[in-house]
Amino acid sequence: MTELLMKYELCIVIINYKTPTLLIDCLESLKTELNDNSVVAIVDNASNDQSVDVINSWLIDNNAKNSFHLICSPHNGGFSSGNNTGINAFNADCYLLLNSDTLVRKGAIATLLSSMNADKSIGIVAPRLEWPDGTAQESCFKFHSPVSEFLASAKTGAITRLLQHAVVPQPVSDSAQNYDWVSFACVMIRADVIQMIGVMDDRYFMYFEDVEYCHRAKKAGWQIKYEPAAHVVHLRGGTSPVKAQAKLRKRIPRYFYESRTRYFFQVYGRIGLFLANSLWTLGWMISSMRRCFSKNYLPDVSEKQWMDIWTNFFNPEKPYLHPEKYGK
Repeated sequence: MTELLMKYELCIVIINYKTPTLLIDCLESLKTELNDNSVVAIVDNASNDQSVDVINSWLIDNNAKNSFHLICSPHNGGFSSGNNTGINAFNADCYLLLNSDTLVRKGAIATLLSSMNADKSIGIVAPRLEWPDGTAQESCFKFHSPVSEFLASAKTGAITRLLQHAVVPQPVSDSAQNYDWVSFACVMIRADVIQMIGVMDDRYFMYFEDVEYCHRAKKAGWQIKYEPAAHVVHLRGGTSPVKAQAKLRKRIPRYFYESRTRYFFQVYGRIGLFLANSLWTLGWMISSMRRCFSKNYLPDVSEKQWMDIWTNFFNPEKPYLHPEKYGK
């Protein structure tokens, strides 16, 4: 109750799910970056491993319990749910959502706060995400659309050039710019945005919740900014296998497609969802034909994706099937 009565300049929310080693490294990178008016909410999403003991030991060893607070969620409700738990625990002007597999570079948080304070029309601001060697990662995007689904599955240069306006990943920029949406691996959200449009939709277990939230924010008139002067290392060592599976063209977990279906239905309606799936299928057919003529060409399609994109099509708002129930 005391935490809710206090007003902080910044609340940093970090979710842990069975990544205690990564989390501790992240916390270490934060120690010198906090001011006296900041608080960190560590939300353990029912890891049921040694995570809580490891975190508590770190808090005691670093005498950090005044600024760092561990919140143990009774269940793993996914990315949105965990972050919402941390947001609802503290009253702050801004909230920084931070993955446990990140390392905050010196001055990054102060730079993001300065960007927020300089322009009240900015509702969401994100840093430059990079690898440990400083190489930038893609982290700024255009909204997913039915046309972008066609481009993603077709993977054909001529078509991509013709429909360049619909390409989702945007080139890394060295200057501050506004985008449709940014990666939520590290993102700062103004409290006024949350008061206006609410917290993230916890009906998304994982994936597309960041796209949907930015869509809501932009629709409400807020700017979404990329601030490359703030640097954050993203190790991509979290618990989701989606990117690794996609790279190997193996089958992607069901929750990805459930989230995809929900997003397209919420933003474009049932006709838009059908169009997205149909255009994806058309693109897949084009890439499959290319494979017949070039053995070196590999379609950018995961195992059974042609079938999985139709997950929950007839009931797009059906609650997600929790990963713990897969195969049961």
